[in-house]
Amino acid sequence: MKAQPVFFQSDRLTIINEDMLKTHLIKRCSIDLVITSPPYNVDIQYSSHNDGLSYDEYLKFSKSWLSRCYRWLAITGRFCLNIPLDKNRGGQQSIGADLTTIAKKSGFKYHTTIVWNEGNISRRTAWGSWMNPSAPYVITPVELIVVFYKGQWKKTTGTKVSDITREEFISWTNGLWSFTGESKKKVNHPAPFPLELPKRCMKLFSFVGDTILDPFMGSGSTLVAAYRNSRYGIGIEFDKGYCKTAKNRLLYELRNKNLSD
Repeated sequence: MKAQPVFFQSDRLTIINEDMLKTHLIKRCSIDLVITSPPYNVDIQYSSHNDGLSYDEYLKFSKSWLSRCYRWLAITGRFCLNIPLDKNRGGQQSIGADLTTIAKKSGFKYHTTIVWNEGNISRRTAWGSWMNPSAPYVITPVELIVVFYKGQWKKTTGTKVSDITREEFISWTNGLWSFTGESKKKVNHPAPFPLELPKRCMKLFSFVGDTILDPFMGSGSTLVAAYRNSRYGIGIEFDKGYCKTAKNRLLYELRNKNLSD
């Protein structure tokens, strides 16, 4: 019997266990905000994804999935793309600039770039020429959250209900965000991002009740943040093991909510 692609569903949350390049379960122009962190192509050991493509193959893959997200996004929708500034494994590449260019060619309009300083300098893998200008390597320990939109920047649809506080708005409209990353062991995923990232994106760029999509759901952080902040959350994830991890996290949230009511 063929497995059903809807892996989990509650009143506000949906997990789709399917290839995001093949799924037909997302309606065109139905998503208010996409928040995602795609594979970085730096040989991370995912269970069901080859993270060691050639760079040309990786850019071709990026074009395909970005085009799908553009079709799914509502005309007043926004898109928060978490990617590295650059990469040095397998050769120096300007991944942030390259994916931004591909997104714009896919139809997205550029709004801004937030720099996320996660305080992690342990990623240094090589200095090149040690204490010598012959061939030094510079590694910048930050990631980007590139913000795009589809039709117009001013959001005129949705509930118009904002849940961002004055202090949050002042702090988060400063485009340098500093908070720590997420533990791999804690959420059972090789490259999770912390709840703080999707929480800030959805409170700053969406209304209460909007529909949030993460096409590379992983451990489900975006859906957890959507649930906690009264949004609808949809996650697409090819790997069934990560779907199970995300489902367990969501069930924990639902149980705690019921206990507190």
